[in-house]
Amino acid sequence: MNSYNRVTLIGGLTADPELKQTNNGSSVTRMTLAVSRRVTKQGEQAREETTYIDVDVWGRTAENAAKYLKKGRSVLVEGRLQLASWEDKEGKKRSKLQVIGENLQYLSLGEFKENTAAA
Repeated sequence: MNSYNRVTLIGGLTADPELKQTNNGSSVTRMTLAVSRRVTKQGEQAREETTYIDVDVWGRTAENAAKYLKKGRSVLVEGRLQLASWEDKEGKKRSKLQVIGENLQYLSLGEFKENTAAA
């Protein structure tokens, strides 16, 4: 069976990206992307629905993201989905779906508005 795991998102950063080094010296930057869409149900006013997505980027991309991106900045992320699993302090198994970002494009607010208006 063939499969395809690809994600493209445009959204705004909810906080400044956090750059960390792994034990083997690799750079990883963690950030959270807020992706919104307008939802209109029959007989109701339009409202915004926002999804918050954790994104990890590695290597040189991680270093540049931490250097140039700040809270509120719009960014286009291309990457893949990955399931992260861990045990919390109480010993319960937890998991979340996150994006491993492979390519980033930094957008200005004007570019983001133009891209969403065309969609």
